[in-house]
Amino acid sequence: MSTETSTPTPAPQAKKTNRLGLELASYRGSKTTLCAGCGHNAITERIIDACYEMGVDAKKVIKLSGIGCSSKSPAYFLNQSHGFNSVHGRMPSVATGAMLANHTMAAIGVSGDGDTGAIGIGQFVHLMRRNLPLIYIIEDNGCYGLTKGQFSPTADLGTKAKNGVVNDLPPIDTCALAIELGATFVARSFSGDKKQLLSILKAAIAHRGTCMIDVISPCVTFNDHEGSTKSYAYVKEHDEALGEVTFVPFFEDISVDYEPGSTTEVTMHDGSHLFLKKISEHYDPTDKLAANRLLHETSLRGEFPTGVIYIEPDKDDFLTSLNMVEQPLAFLPQSMTRPAPSVLEELMAGLK
Repeated sequence: MSTETSTPTPAPQAKKTNRLGLELASYRGSKTTLCAGCGHNAITERIIDACYEMGVDAKKVIKLSGIGCSSKSPAYFLNQSHGFNSVHGRMPSVATGAMLANHTMAAIGVSGDGDTGAIGIGQFVHLMRRNLPLIYIIEDNGCYGLTKGQFSPTADLGTKAKNGVVNDLPPIDTCALAIELGATFVARSFSGDKKQLLSILKAAIAHRGTCMIDVISPCVTFNDHEGSTKSYAYVKEHDEALGEVTFVPFFEDISVDYEPGSTTEVTMHDGSHLFLKKISEHYDPTDKLAANRLLHETSLRGEFPTGVIYIEPDKDDFLTSLNMVEQPLAFLPQSMTRPAPSVLEELMAGLK
């Protein structure tokens, strides 16, 4: 008779899930077709992480984009969400229509520096001034990656292309433009800064209004060489961090501890808390003039300020200002959205 004892089979470890009971894999999308090392892929990963950690219901999210390398990104995250790839530069119009039709959805728009700063600049201007509840991410590499790397409107003056051509036009600063026009959450980050970008995205999810996030995302094929101001090396050397960004969602206990006087705390509309620990200077992200001055001064030094540059959490968003009915317009019966013929007849009779 054998005296050997069998080794008990270890119990399988429970898979990690978020507050909705979903695994991280539930927030992924298709496999990327972008170049290996592209900063856009790093941004996609942070969007996935942020939505997972915040417990976002992917089925209640609209993903929108225009045309360009960046506009392929929505295919790579939240595969259970609704998606719309609009024509070049027209994503803001589609986003506005979608949110007017169903205000119960959350919207994430991904654009590029060309899609936003060139053909789409007029659309961008009016989106910012309306304060539509939308997270608007610019994947900013300073060039047109789909058409061989020509300079985009965000390319810095004096920057050198891969073929040796020097840019002789000043850049459009999308952060300065967004602040001036009325966006209520404006931030800049670097695709290689995982911690900062993740915190900014989580805070943007909690914000009600237009969140414009300019993410410097080097193009490894056309704009990652010496002479470029959007390369990995240049951004790392010229990144001027405004402070340490910490975000605590409304469903977690507030247990962040900072030294007195060193931190600015911003309460978001849903009760979440955004903590901004000052590092290099005394900076108040709720001061609009200070935000514009910061962008101007750092630009003169050839630096990129990163972090939350401006935030106005108490301003009404576009849908609130329109006094929308509770039920989404898309689900209202035709009898409530289209006046009867008798209404027109009565109107015409009154004009005789």
